[in-house]
Amino acid sequence: MTDSETRRLGPDAKGVAEAAAILRGGGLVAFPTETVYGLGADAGNGRAVAGIYAAKGRPSFNPLIVHVEGAEAAGWLAEVTDKAADLMAAFWPGPLTLVLTAREGTGLSPLVQAGLPTVALRAPAHPLARELLREAGRPLAAPSANPSGRVSPTTADHVLAGLAGRIDAVLDGGACPVGVESTILALDGPPRLLRAGGLPVEALEAALGERIGVDTSPERVAAPGQMASHYAPRGSMRLNVREPEPGEVMLGFGDVPGQLTLSATGDLQEAAANLFGCLHALDAMGAERIAVAPVPDRGLGRAINDRLRRAAAPRG
Repeated sequence: MTDSETRRLGPDAKGVAEAAAILRGGGLVAFPTETVYGLGADAGNGRAVAGIYAAKGRPSFNPLIVHVEGAEAAGWLAEVTDKAADLMAAFWPGPLTLVLTAREGTGLSPLVQAGLPTVALRAPAHPLARELLREAGRPLAAPSANPSGRVSPTTADHVLAGLAGRIDAVLDGGACPVGVESTILALDGPPRLLRAGGLPVEALEAALGERIGVDTSPERVAAPGQMASHYAPRGSMRLNVREPEPGEVMLGFGDVPGQLTLSATGDLQEAAANLFGCLHALDAMGAERIAVAPVPDRGLGRAINDRLRRAAAPRG
């Protein structure tokens, strides 16, 4: 893809319809929210979600915020507790992301949740984002639309400065009014603030009628709800293996076959999309010893290897 292939779409019905068609087809579209521009993909399309990581150059697979139209849509994807319902009624649509226990069988890509039992959900308030969600007809995974480690974008020009040539289109809705990311609150247990953002924690405490704890874990702040034990399979793992030992279940890649395979063709985007599903499948098989084929340490391979190294690390 060249710079000229990233289209700038207008903030009208035609632009929204074109953006929605790209998303339904598995493409990537940056779109405005009231906080910052998000880099959107169909949250049920594993290859599209993997494309987010490739475009951003994201070094590891962190959970992604899933954008939905509102509380009803959220209820299809997660267990909405009374506290969550109260906060949705008070602050959605708006700059509040809620981390909730995910329902099973929702069709979300495991890559969206980074293999975790939780899902991060938000209903954006920006009118273009809401129109896009209605037109696309599906939940959209959307981290900030910038290369990993760079400043979050608040205009379409910011998006194009960092991602031109890496994504299909940007829906230009002008400057974002809030300009900082959403507040992230975990409600899969006692309320915990994972990230301060566009909605003050005092407003949340007033609505809940209780104090909110702050999760000081660096992993949780950087990646909502993430802990290494959530995506490590129960069996021990040996990496960069071309020939398994007796008793090992082989996780293949490319020309190294296995009982399970990340990608038989050596496609890193396919491997990323399959990674967490394969780890869960290894658990379901009862695999006690796992051998993993070498994965090239470039592009998405770096993120895949990051997760595999963490999954293979000694358990404390």
